[in-house]
Amino acid sequence: MSFTKTYTVKDEHIDVQNIMDGLYYPFYMEWCRHDFIREVLGFDFEEQAHKGVNMVLSEYSLKFVRSLKSGDEFTVSCELFGDAKGLPRLHFKQTITCKNKVMTTGMFTGTCISAGGRPYLPESILEKIAGQPVLE
Repeated sequence: MSFTKTYTVKDEHIDVQNIMDGLYYPFYMEWCRHDFIREVLGFDFEEQAHKGVNMVLSEYSLKFVRSLKSGDEFTVSCELFGDAKGLPRLHFKQTITCKNKVMTTGMFTGTCISAGGRPYLPESILEKIAGQPVLE
């Protein structure tokens, strides 16, 4: 399952080196990932939080390849993987590309936590991710 969104670098995200500050790359990835989770998986963060269910990240890693500059139009992709060990985790492989070049790659892992604090995935998500490739 994959998903993409297109964005434009904002001037306020540019640092003194005239490139996008590194802290904004994961924000753009988050915006794409949240849209994917809401639009494709049907999980509304605000609605679920009111019910006591929070989707949270447990880890992520980024690799910076090239820098974005002010005004660059770029695409963020989000690809979903299940967990190879069958744990209640979702893995999102994400890439930022600009002019057909990879700028940044990332891997984000998350789960849901309810009031009890134990990780799990709601049945509605499990149904939608059945048969997805797993992250090795």
